Amino acid sequence: MSVQMALDLGKAAMLVGFKLIAPVLIFSLLIGLAVGIFQAATSIQEMTLTFIPKIIVVAVVILIFMPWSVQVIVSFTREMFTLVQGF
Repeated sequence: MSVQMALDLGKAAMLVGFKLIAPVLIFSLLIGLAVGIFQAATSIQEMTLTFIPKIIVVAVVILIFMPWSVQVIVSFTREMFTLVQGF
């Protein structure tokens, strides 16, 4: 295995990781923004108010995107095993 191939595999693994975590981060960001706007509009300055909605939204997003995530992971793993068999 050459150095370039190892770098390409590392890059592919990082991209798959970013692809898998993106939906969770996006929805967490959106719910955090919505709660922040709600807190600013109502002058409620409770620091723990953001945690419960974020936990619920992140759990729901993980459940919704689970089939897609498993498909991406399985596809990446098959691709890696195919490349390893060539050596």
